[in-house]
Amino acid sequence: MKRKVAVIMGSDSDLSVVSGAIRQLKEFGIPFEARVISAHRTPAEAGAFARGAADAGFGVIIAAAGKAAHLGGVIAAYTTLPVIGLPIKSSTLDGLDSLLSIVQMPPGVPVATVAIDGAQNAAILAAQILALSDAALAKTLAAHKAVMTEKALEKDRKLQAEAENL
Repeated sequence: MKRKVAVIMGSDSDLSVVSGAIRQLKEFGIPFEARVISAHRTPAEAGAFARGAADAGFGVIIAAAGKAAHLGGVIAAYTTLPVIGLPIKSSTLDGLDSLLSIVQMPPGVPVATVAIDGAQNAAILAAQILALSDAALAKTLAAHKAVMTEKALEKDRKLQAEAENL
């Protein structure tokens, strides 16, 4: 069975950032479900979702949250699946509050954490985790990296040509 990625966010206002993860998962052909589940407003639903995630076919959970950003930690407390925290930039402290809330987990409850608003990297990390048991996905990731390499080399060639004309 091909494992899915859960993309959960504390509020629908996070969708503008989270959409970057959704687009990247689609590009890789990874099935996903996107949900609004709040650690504070719907804690019972958050626990129930996390407890049932593996049986529902999920292999990784991306938890996006801003401000207090407890969602990833609450989800991680109820599952053995890998949880990737995606801190969302809030207006209060530019996302630093979210980053610190996610990254400072107590021993025994890890949450992998990407950059503030780093939705694309959250999806790529989820894909890399799933690719450990999916050879086709591993090939897709290798091709993705090859394209990134070629784009960077092309930029280098262009810069070198421009520098010669300065």
